[in-house]
Amino acid sequence: MSGVCVMRGSCGTKGWFGAALPCPYDGPPEDLEDGTAREMLVDLCGSQYADTPVCCTSTQVQTLRDNIKRAELMISSCPACKNNFRDFFCAFTCHPDQGTFVQVTSTQNTSTGQIGVKSVDFHVGSDFGRAFFDSCKDIKFGATNGYAMDLIGGGAKNYTGFFKYLGDEKPVGSPFQIDFPLTHSPELAIYDPQPRNCFDRDLSSRCTCIDCPDVCTILPPLPPSDAASACNIGPISCLTFSLTLVYGLVVAGFLGTLVFRMTRWGRKDRKYERVALTTDAASEQTPLSPRSHTHGLVGASSLQQYVDGDSVRSQSDPHHLGRGASLLDPIDTVQPRHHRLNNFLRKSFFRLGFFASEKPYLTLALVFTAVGLLNIGWKNFEVEQDPVRLWVAPDSESKIQKEYFDQHFGPFYRPQQIFITPAPSPEKEPVLSWNHLKFWASVEKDIRALESEPNGYTLEDVCFKPAGSDGACVVQSVMAWFGNDIDQYDPDTWAERFVDCANAPAECLPDFQQPLMPQYVLGNVPNDPENPSRFLDAQALVVNYVVSDSLDTGIQDKAMEWERTLKRYLLDTQGPALEAGLKYTFSTGVSLEEELNRSANMDVRIVVLSYLAMFFYVSLTLGTGAAVRDEDGFFIALKRWAVNFPKLFTGSGVSSSAHSTDSRNTPSFLPRPPRGPLIRSKVALGLFGISLVILSVSSSVGLFSAIGVKVTLIIAEVIPFLVLAVGVDNVFILVHELDRQNQMHGPNALAFSAISPTSTVQRAQVESTGGSDTGSVPTYLPAEERVARTLGKMGPSILLSTITETIAFSLGALVPMPAVRNFALYAAGSVLLNAFLQVTVFVSALALDLRRTEDNRVDCFPCLRFPPRIMLHDVPQSSGLGRVAKFIRRRYVPWLLKPFVKGFVLVVFMGIFVLSVISIQHIQLGLDQKLALPSESYLVRYFEDMEKYLDIGPPVYFVSRDSDVTVRTGQQHLCGHFTTCDEFSLANVLESERQQRRNSSFIAEPTASWIDDFLHWLDPSKESCCRVRKRNPAVFCRATDPERLCQPCFMDREPAWDITMNGLPEGEEFMKYLQQWLASPTTEDCPLAGRASYGDALALKEGGGGVEASHFRTFHSPLRTQEDFIRSMEAAHRIAEDLTAKTGTSVFPYSIHYVYFDQYLHIIGITKELLGLGLASVLIVTALLLGSWRTGLIVTGVVGLTIVSVMGVMGVWGINLNAVSLVNLVISLGIAVEFCAHVARAFMNVGSGLPIDHPSGQKERDERMGIALVDVGPSVLSGITFTKLIGMSVLALTRSKLLEMYYFRMWLTLIISGALHGLVLLPVVLSLAGGAGFPTQEIDEEWVSNVIRNDYEYA
Repeated sequence: MSGVCVMRGSCGTKGWFGAALPCPYDGPPEDLEDGTAREMLVDLCGSQYADTPVCCTSTQVQTLRDNIKRAELMISSCPACKNNFRDFFCAFTCHPDQGTFVQVTSTQNTSTGQIGVKSVDFHVGSDFGRAFFDSCKDIKFGATNGYAMDLIGGGAKNYTGFFKYLGDEKPVGSPFQIDFPLTHSPELAIYDPQPRNCFDRDLSSRCTCIDCPDVCTILPPLPPSDAASACNIGPISCLTFSLTLVYGLVVAGFLGTLVFRMTRWGRKDRKYERVALTTDAASEQTPLSPRSHTHGLVGASSLQQYVDGDSVRSQSDPHHLGRGASLLDPIDTVQPRHHRLNNFLRKSFFRLGFFASEKPYLTLALVFTAVGLLNIGWKNFEVEQDPVRLWVAPDSESKIQKEYFDQHFGPFYRPQQIFITPAPSPEKEPVLSWNHLKFWASVEKDIRALESEPNGYTLEDVCFKPAGSDGACVVQSVMAWFGNDIDQYDPDTWAERFVDCANAPAECLPDFQQPLMPQYVLGNVPNDPENPSRFLDAQALVVNYVVSDSLDTGIQDKAMEWERTLKRYLLDTQGPALEAGLKYTFSTGVSLEEELNRSANMDVRIVVLSYLAMFFYVSLTLGTGAAVRDEDGFFIALKRWAVNFPKLFTGSGVSSSAHSTDSRNTPSFLPRPPRGPLIRSKVALGLFGISLVILSVSSSVGLFSAIGVKVTLIIAEVIPFLVLAVGVDNVFILVHELDRQNQMHGPNALAFSAISPTSTVQRAQVESTGGSDTGSVPTYLPAEERVARTLGKMGPSILLSTITETIAFSLGALVPMPAVRNFALYAAGSVLLNAFLQVTVFVSALALDLRRTEDNRVDCFPCLRFPPRIMLHDVPQSSGLGRVAKFIRRRYVPWLLKPFVKGFVLVVFMGIFVLSVISIQHIQLGLDQKLALPSESYLVRYFEDMEKYLDIGPPVYFVSRDSDVTVRTGQQHLCGHFTTCDEFSLANVLESERQQRRNSSFIAEPTASWIDDFLHWLDPSKESCCRVRKRNPAVFCRATDPERLCQPCFMDREPAWDITMNGLPEGEEFMKYLQQWLASPTTEDCPLAGRASYGDALALKEGGGGVEASHFRTFHSPLRTQEDFIRSMEAAHRIAEDLTAKTGTSVFPYSIHYVYFDQYLHIIGITKELLGLGLASVLIVTALLLGSWRTGLIVTGVVGLTIVSVMGVMGVWGINLNAVSLVNLVISLGIAVEFCAHVARAFMNVGSGLPIDHPSGQKERDERMGIALVDVGPSVLSGITFTKLIGMSVLALTRSKLLEMYYFRMWLTLIISGALHGLVLLPVVLSLAGGAGFPTQEIDEEWVSNVIRNDYEYA
């Protein structure tokens, strides 16, 4: 059928509206009616149509031209696709051999009564079809961040789908059906010309990298962001393998040694010698001055009064000497080994304690006056709640970039997002059903009509309108595909309309005139390669109301008022939605901040309850660790009264010897109140100590508020916990030490002496002799001196822990992150102030409470006083140790210091270390925002749905600045759709990253390149775009001006517009056209116009003399986890840095989440820096104050191991590393020091003077360690461990996941780990390798205190 046509001419339309239908025609081709049509055809279809008859008329040529020009608005950037498109439709419409490859299959009557074509078969070869599709499939349409194929081919994935979309009959498209058979009859030829490929060399075919990946430069491959470590052995890292191997060898060595020893020595039961902590309580040979000391461990007599009668034999029996009991040569003890700094501190604290206890009211007045002055700063008190100012450093690159973006392009929009899913029901009706759409259409209608209170703002007042104030609001919803009026459809027609619009969004433009891609409005569409159009099976509808944001607070307030109204409406309609079979989750612009504040308010109750539990524990247990007499409790006193009451009537209640009768057994009509619990309790003292914690926090807040450091919620919730943990420990240590001083030098000590407590002879003798004693009689000291001795002994220990913690916390101020920096400052200030208050006013309170006790006054009610006992009974021989101390001395110390147990402890803690290091490798970065919300918050379900249903990632903008786009080189640095654009231009690199590095770049969508669309807008072939007046080309035409008055801007320009960028404007001309492009409305006739798509993409210089900055928009791939958000930001920064290096143009990325995740770019380095500097400060301070680098190194190592174990549990428990957990790690450092410092100092201050390498050094260290554990172990357990465990147990009741995970779990781990490392591992290591000690316990304490009183300095 060569030279035969099957269609020619127009035979009317199918109905009253629509395009003309061709007429069936069975005849030869004919010449066109006029020369203009011929010129138009040659210009459109090529020179092969210059002098040949054709199968089309002049009218058809005009229609063909109009249709092709409309398509070319989107595909002209790629010559291969454009020319293939022209060849394809020119052949179909006008080719003289049309009848060889086109066959009319059916006809129909038209509106004019003629016969028109109804359907045809177009036989196209598969090779041409594939090449045609391949040349067009990658063409980008920047205005929508999509592909031209989405608009001209319905998003087809292959050439058959492309042809089907082109041939389907539709109102906007082909007016009749064009089918493309895959099989062909032998009598018909097929249309299979030589196709053009996008990678061809000639300019009529070759496309740029943006539209043709085949011509792109291959980027070097990058490893995925989540790549495993470089060194792996199978599924595990080399580090894990190495640690496991080494630990296995250590365990094997330990077990081998154990088996060898058991084999060699047999199974003989070798009982380890009990550690000799003291001499026997009845021994009278222990001197009180070190100058007269000849035997025993210096400091061992510190626990002389603590020894139980059956625990240790007298030292006079050589067969029962404790370990280290006679290790010293007498000549070594003439002058004990002393640490000068420690002696200075002890004397200074003694003087301070004596002043504070002797003049308590003056001390209280002076200190509270100073504290009151600090609290004046509360008038400047401010709470920082802005997440950006909290978590991002003021000089942070992300924060600076966000501010730059906001100032030049405006703040990002305020999205109001809704996810609609089917409610659980037996019917399991899908979300996309007629009834569901009808219900949601009514909801959207109500939302558009919502009026806020009190100002009555509507959506129209606050929404984003890309076309200007007279345009439509951007509402991304499936209802837009139905023209926001679903009543035009019915249950039988809606589904077809829905699928058509999902396949071809450009055919169903919403009122804001931008194609609405299905991924914007549908969630979880099944991914079926064989049936990619399963849109009706989507599991969720996604609706976005885009509200404008602004730096103007007035505009922000208007938007927030409407958002609150929307939030209330959506919450109120949850019930009706469930009745309709739907449920939805949502978030408005104000939701997150309001829910976070609500969570904080809920947390307050739990935190306060936790504080109260700790307060009650401290108040009730303080001072109950030691008993000086067998005082009756409440129940025993009641029982004693009941037993003695009958004696009132028998006459046997009165004894003839008042000196031999216990007054407690005297019968009485009413029960006698128990003296011990009422007098010796320290509830008031405990409450005072806790009030000092509160006062120190308050003073710290006042101090730093005065200098402009704002409070954060972390500070409000965490600092009191921290200071209470540190401060209460010091309180317990001071109280326990005072109890010990009272045992040795208080009134009860006179049970061993004939001297009256009121006599001053004993003290006078001590002062006159310089502290030398002639016997073992305990020395009575007044209350003031006992308190001074308490502070003199424990003050340096408190100073050690305080300085270490203060320095460690202060180092946190080096972190630029405001939340961490402010916390560090407040923590350091609070700890320092609390320690100051404890060594001043609390010491005064100790003295006053001691006077009250010895004056027999009731605790909390000092006006009530018991009479002094008249009938005394024999004082029992009691050790004075509390239950915990007895357990430590009798059971724990002997067990812990066995050689086998030491080895076992080291092996176990080494295993903990290995497991922790392995676990640390699995710690993730991030903070799941759901954790910060109340568990019942509606936002929790919203975030869950967002992770499940949102199929598009957040937009990302690559901002270019410092680039002169008015010159050609500046343009070539940015563009991508022209052949002379730089190989590594911004547009080219972004597209290459998307195509070649999708797994590492996180860029999912094509880039909206304003410069490419602008320069293509100037293309004179796009006659509806840039237009000027024919009579006056200096005047631009408006979109409404008729075509006869206008012409393309670059018509007849020399040199002509082409893809080599020749003839494109520069300088002032560039800016002239650019400003017109930005003002031109984006319409169907000219979708490249810039007002709607790029109105906010450029920031022009003042006066319009140039472009100061511009952005190129693309989208991340869907980000569902914290790791995805962090990796996407890292990838964007990597790309921007690469672009800056290659183009010389300053480029930075911006997305709405970057500023919140900025901390994770640096948090690993910050964590290493903070913990490293903290440990360094611990080493320096402990080494100097303990007088031993060896011991300081051990303490620092144990503190470091505590931190490692806490971090190890973080990996196991799924606790991410973020600013909150970093703060807790800093706290862990401080509290770990508290667990270790007191034990280490007690160990160092009990010494024999033996050198470390002395043959008996091991025995000496064991005994020193035992003394130290009995001395301060109970205080550490009571002061930190038990107090915090009680507080943590209450915190477990919280409904806040944030408190549960980042406070309850981490702090519970810290307390347990700190206690285990400080009271198990540290004693073992010190007993093995601790430094030589200094004798600063009671033996030379008497001497030192007397020296202080007599102003005598010893060498």
